[in-house]
Amino acid sequence: MKDAHTDTDYSEEVETALLDVELFLKYRSHARAIARLQEAIKQTPHAIKLRERLREVAAANNQPEEAARQCLALVKLYVARDNFDSAQERLLAAKQADPRLNIAPGLEAIRRARRPDLAPPPTANAPNMSPAAAQRAVTFAGDLSVVSIFDAVQVIENARLTGTLTLTSPDAIAGTPAGRINFNEGRIASAESGHDKDADALRRLVELTGGQFDFERSSDSYPTTLQATSNTSLLLNALRELDEENK
Repeated sequence: MKDAHTDTDYSEEVETALLDVELFLKYRSHARAIARLQEAIKQTPHAIKLRERLREVAAANNQPEEAARQCLALVKLYVARDNFDSAQERLLAAKQADPRLNIAPGLEAIRRARRPDLAPPPTANAPNMSPAAAQRAVTFAGDLSVVSIFDAVQVIENARLTGTLTLTSPDAIAGTPAGRINFNEGRIASAESGHDKDADALRRLVELTGGQFDFERSSDSYPTTLQATSNTSLLLNALRELDEENK
């Protein structure tokens, strides 16, 4: 793992800015502290120490959107340094700070960094919906090489939909599904892929970078066999386990 910090974290400008911020905070000038950090970040955008401090100050002073923005910026910085644990922590923190946030790009960045061998196939014209899907009341569908599994999960979560996300790998036989993920009001309830269930199945499904997906709504809820605080946590755990499995 590369060092989480760079020379920019220890520059005189960074240290001066942090000292100024502590002085402002001492006298309860929170707005000036935030403004000072934002100004310093414009000059040194890759300084993790500045962004971490701004995240902390913003979160402590009821500015969740600013805290979430800094979390997403930190995800990119930590991924670039192969510090995946910190990247995943900040992605979770971003979602907690602002539940409306689209974290699919962050999940995709972590997947690409953890597993560069899972490169998506060359983008082609989107395939037609499989015959099996066409016979069902599909709410939406797409091409996994264009719309990632993380984007699909985000849409389902934001719309609080109950139903099944069916995923088909590019080399599947005539629409045979690679697996399914069941949702209750936008939360992942269970998953299956071949003989694998739940966490094992989810680990297989996040590997898919090509093929098709479709979502069919249901009026009935599913038994919840996957327990987690959030979809984000489940997906990050799947990516972490996938990385560990392939080391």
